[in-house]
Amino acid sequence: MEFTFTQLLNTVTLRPYVFVFFLIYVLGCSMHLGIKRSLIFGICGYVIALLSEYSSIHNGIPYGHYSYIEHTKGKEIWVMGVPLMDSMSYVFLAYASYSMALMFMSPVLYSRGIIYLLETKKLRNSLSVKILATFFFVYLDIIIDPIALRGDRWFLGQIYEYPVNGVYFGVPISNFIGWFVVGFLLISVLQAIDSFLNKKKVKDWNGFKYPVRYLIGPALYVCILVFNLSVTFFIREYTLGWVGIFIILLPSVLFYFIMKLKRSTVQRENVLHVHLQDFPQALPPPERS
Repeated sequence: MEFTFTQLLNTVTLRPYVFVFFLIYVLGCSMHLGIKRSLIFGICGYVIALLSEYSSIHNGIPYGHYSYIEHTKGKEIWVMGVPLMDSMSYVFLAYASYSMALMFMSPVLYSRGIIYLLETKKLRNSLSVKILATFFFVYLDIIIDPIALRGDRWFLGQIYEYPVNGVYFGVPISNFIGWFVVGFLLISVLQAIDSFLNKKKVKDWNGFKYPVRYLIGPALYVCILVFNLSVTFFIREYTLGWVGIFIILLPSVLFYFIMKLKRSTVQRENVLHVHLQDFPQALPPPERS
């Protein structure tokens, strides 16, 4: 694949927020799972997303039929008929969703105003985290896709279209089914990469010294939601915006009370022992003897 410097520059400048989110992914995933896992999943995730989009625009599988509008073809980097930035976004969306699922499922230690997630390698690679992360992944698209479909009214630009208007603000239900299937595959691959590197004794970047490493992924998830909802209200799609808010309101309230409940009921010695078996250097400073 050949491209010019101008195309590379335009790929970044036309949609800078995508690359800001991607850089946050690289930082967060590298601090959380390790830089090797971050880079390997970045490549694998992009390839999976690209192939899924290529298949859908040609065969209607898995998202249903849609097509990209080639206004920027030649101006920015396209791969196999798909803008580079579009498939690349799946990577940080998947990791952000995976991080949110881990935050929901992990025991929590709250000490001196700092939140520690007591995850384990078993939990990282569990089916429950995989399924929950997949639903979080689809949730993002429920908010993102309708506003992306209206890209001609903001700086994204009109980049794709469906042959027939779908039932959800122009988006067909088949799109969300496809996102569930691809999301499940992406999370499975991320878990497989983590598990494989664990067996190869490739350590992640562990240690409670910087507990923020657990929070970058969930923060990225929230930032993506806030960004898209802000754009929705900015272009005066008020009905779509309020629907989006009501959709995420219940999970947000549940998240608050789940975190509060875990803080009050967690048996600290138990969960710390299990956590430290997997991450022996992760003893938080307040607990160090």
